[in-house]
Amino acid sequence: MRFVLLFTCVSILASCSQKNPQQIVDKAIAASGGDLYLHSTIEFDFRGKHYTAWRDGGKFRYERIFKNDKDTAQTIRDVVTNDGFTRTINDSILQLPDSMKVKYTSSTNSVLYFALLPYGLNDASVQKKLLGRSAVDGKIYYKIEITFQQQGGGEDFEDTFHYWIDEKDFTIDYLAYSFEENGEVDCRFRKAVNPQVVNGIRFSDYINYAPPKNTPLIDLGNLYKQGLLKELSKIENTNITVKAN
Repeated sequence: MRFVLLFTCVSILASCSQKNPQQIVDKAIAASGGDLYLHSTIEFDFRGKHYTAWRDGGKFRYERIFKNDKDTAQTIRDVVTNDGFTRTINDSILQLPDSMKVKYTSSTNSVLYFALLPYGLNDASVQKKLLGRSAVDGKIYYKIEITFQQQGGGEDFEDTFHYWIDEKDFTIDYLAYSFEENGEVDCRFRKAVNPQVVNGIRFSDYINYAPPKNTPLIDLGNLYKQGLLKELSKIENTNITVKAN
């Protein structure tokens, strides 16, 4: 009897533990690279721009380099660090208003946020909620909702994300998010494809889908399963390298 009771208690505790959204996210990060994210230099190309993410513990440097569309003789370098944002053109610092610094910081961070998932899900501004379990394409997933505090949440702190995390291997195979653009709220759904591991860190490409207009974020998973989402684009990062710092 004691053995049965002990086994039951352990089972209940294990079940409760797995339902903790923080622990689920921690396992997802560990499954995709864990501490390797904290001391590494990650580089890749995306849509004509070269991106670099350098981290050494709490210090970071995010960078993108690309040619100016209006003058290909000009090389633009955007750099985001703990100290703020800097844009240079052919190594000359460009003086920018704060509004443009915020805009360029956001666009740089956005690409790196998706490329480095699930690492960013433990940022200080992140708020996590378990929405339950969901079956997609024959697998069972924990569905986690991510929102952001205004303090430290960036320009797009009002965005909301949903992540489908495999309950067995803790990979993120699907995600959806809502965002505001030109005063209107829109949503996207992404399916992870072509996973690869580079020097211990896992990366995925994505197929990007759009729902019918005015679709609530919570409905995107079901619409995907019904084949009612329109494919918009493919999110593909190439020439990925990872070096330990």
